[in-house]
Amino acid sequence: MDQFRRIQTGKKGDIHMVLFKDKKILDDTTLDEIRSEMTQLIGKASGPDVLLDFSNVEFMSSAMLGLLGQLHRKISAGHGRLKMCGIRPEIFQVFKLTNLDKLFSIHKDAPTALATFT
Repeated sequence: MDQFRRIQTGKKGDIHMVLFKDKKILDDTTLDEIRSEMTQLIGKASGPDVLLDFSNVEFMSSAMLGLLGQLHRKISAGHGRLKMCGIRPEIFQVFKLTNLDKLFSIHKDAPTALATFT
């Protein structure tokens, strides 16, 4: 049974797969809960490879971009890899405008992203 309120987790080999449950990630409470849940998940693994799936997310705040940057640094420091998928075109535009599309490894869908972990 999934232990988290804001994220659904699974594993494919050594890769932690994370699906955001919320359609809107806008308020501080939601962000704090996501931060806490991701910290619990990443804290259990050394050198974690993580795939974040945004398929359910229709809107997200700019503060979420900051959280993604923090997650990227934490995972990279542990010699893991962070990849993303399922980002809607209108949200992807924000990644492009902020040049985060160059920092993050972003893929169309989970199968495509998973194939790049090899």
